[in-house]
Amino acid sequence: MNIYREITRLADFCVEKGITDERDRIYSINRALEVCGEDGYEDLPEYHDGCLDVEVILDGIREWAVESGRVENDSIDLLDLFDTRLMSAFVKNPSEFEREFWRTYESSPERATLSYYDFARNSNYIRVKRVEKDIRWSIETEYGPIDMTINLSKPEKDPRAIAKAKMMKDSFYPKCLICKENEGYSGRLNHPARGSHRMISLKLAEEAWFMQYSPYVYYNEHCIVLKAEHEPMKVTEKTFRRLLDFNRMFPHYFIGSNADLPIVGGSILTHDHFQGGNYEFPMARAKELDCVNLKEHDIEACTLFWPMSVIRLKGRSIEELVEVSGTILSRWRHYSDESVGIISHTNSEGHNTVTPITRFRNGLYEVDIVLRNNRTDDDHPFGIFHSAERHHHIKRENIGLIEAMGLAVLPARLKKEMGLVRDHMLANDIEGIFRDDELEKHGHFALKLLEEHSMDKDNADSIIYEEIGKVFLSVLKDAGVFKGDNEGREAFRRCCEALYEGL
Repeated sequence: MNIYREITRLADFCVEKGITDERDRIYSINRALEVCGEDGYEDLPEYHDGCLDVEVILDGIREWAVESGRVENDSIDLLDLFDTRLMSAFVKNPSEFEREFWRTYESSPERATLSYYDFARNSNYIRVKRVEKDIRWSIETEYGPIDMTINLSKPEKDPRAIAKAKMMKDSFYPKCLICKENEGYSGRLNHPARGSHRMISLKLAEEAWFMQYSPYVYYNEHCIVLKAEHEPMKVTEKTFRRLLDFNRMFPHYFIGSNADLPIVGGSILTHDHFQGGNYEFPMARAKELDCVNLKEHDIEACTLFWPMSVIRLKGRSIEELVEVSGTILSRWRHYSDESVGIISHTNSEGHNTVTPITRFRNGLYEVDIVLRNNRTDDDHPFGIFHSAERHHHIKRENIGLIEAMGLAVLPARLKKEMGLVRDHMLANDIEGIFRDDELEKHGHFALKLLEEHSMDKDNADSIIYEEIGKVFLSVLKDAGVFKGDNEGREAFRRCCEALYEGL
């Protein structure tokens, strides 16, 4: 491996993709040589071969780094820290990057975000080949197609890196994985490298926010919008203002917030943030029901034919939508209907909140308000409106924003586990599933599949993945505060009347 040739190829790639200006080529090469521990360099014509695949180039350099002792072993964690430092030598500084973004935005917001997204992929901040490992499929349901993924893009931690990380001192910088201080951070074994990471500053509701892309993209142009200050998540009337301000700036993107309570909230409740992108989720296509015009506002309110309980507001005025959404949120916080298990408070602890989503479509702003409740009881210690325990073998984690909209993000363990379950079923060895500590939780699922399907090696995988999708649909129904039966529909109608009153 000729490291000079590989650095030349990387410089060619970065200049070609606009990551580095031609004027900065020599400067960036020198920074890359420093990362590689090299103090010499030669640039020969045969080194310029037009390779335009950054991951191919970096894979070669990663191999060289181990062989040459620049990285102590081939742990993915160590190599990710190394190749991110290398890429950061070629990436423009944040102020220059942001100026280019806003210059492009003036002519086309869509072109600006697409260019930004391409940068995140080309700079290897989004590791495209890892994301492509995710397993993706859809299932047809009475609610329309539901999108499914098994997330394989996050590599498992290397035991060598885990052992080394335990020897490190605790660090509280950055405070969390999405803080603004991650921009350009070199990383450590217990915190990912973000040297090539760049953010765009925004003003939402007259506050400082930032936009970035998720390194683990679950859908097209999956972005994260985070508050500049490290403050805990709280859904308030101002949340709707922030979301709709974002839609005004980027009308081709949806945006939404996780709920702000444990069990029904997202994975990071310590830092207020949203998720958005250029993608139409299944819930956006859901049939609208029981539509009414709110008398005091130019807003149409509907419920959705969807496994979770959703109110959709549509109007032209952001100010009116913020006011009405805030009123509905405030009333829902204190709404109870014990006949269907909805209790807003236990003593002073509140249980009701919402998952809000906004978009601009057909000349109108839309606000989808997913009603949530995080109460538990003795029979439902994980949550009354949460995945039932019989479904935990497939999905035990919180149902957050992305999944509420109809895109399942399932754990990586399922790929291996379901492959083993399939092999046992094809060998007619159900007892082997129940004897295996790792697979036993799937035993009754496997029995059900064999009772309902005639399986062979050609159709087994498609049957298994279709049935996984059906389990996820049941999980969404579990999370719905008003069920789809007659009692639930009538209770939802009563709730809407109370939430809309006087509006």
